[in-house]
Amino acid sequence: MLNDWVVMPTCLPTVLRRCPACAGDRFRANGKFRVNANHKLLDAWLLVLCASCGDTAKLTVLERTHVRSIRPELLNRMHDNDPGLAAELLQDPALRRRNRIALDWDGAWRLDTGGSDHLDREVLDVSVRFAARIPVRPVRLIAEGCGLSRAEAERLIAQGRLVSAVRLSGRLSGDFTFTLKR
Repeated sequence: MLNDWVVMPTCLPTVLRRCPACAGDRFRANGKFRVNANHKLLDAWLLVLCASCGDTAKLTVLERTHVRSIRPELLNRMHDNDPGLAAELLQDPALRRRNRIALDWDGAWRLDTGGSDHLDREVLDVSVRFAARIPVRPVRLIAEGCGLSRAEAERLIAQGRLVSAVRLSGRLSGDFTFTLKR
């Protein structure tokens, strides 16, 4: 029987970027936007706050964009300071590249295993699905979900009792499956 595990975000990730005011490097996004109009051209930013000094920085979302080329629902979501939109935009690689930021997901996600009835099975087949593109070490997920230490999970990989079609070392942010033979 295939078990489904889901990696779900619990809050917005920390934005990694240098603060010009205090030289800190961590910002909190709270879902606030600023939209500025200059005649028929719009600029829009996602506002982030420095975790050290509280200074506000702006991440460019739209730059000199003609108002008619913007979907009305997108503009409404920005005016409503939609935190869901902030989460979507932070997932966008183009926005991260343009603003030269990285994301830190530590403490911003949780693993939903659907209960602990799978822990006593001899062979465990699991499908791991990501609700958002959260880079996580598969060994950490497997250890957490199966109640193992990371060293024990790595030992099971070395013995060939924990197998997957994907490489279990490094980080993944896409769906994968694995089989654990106890």
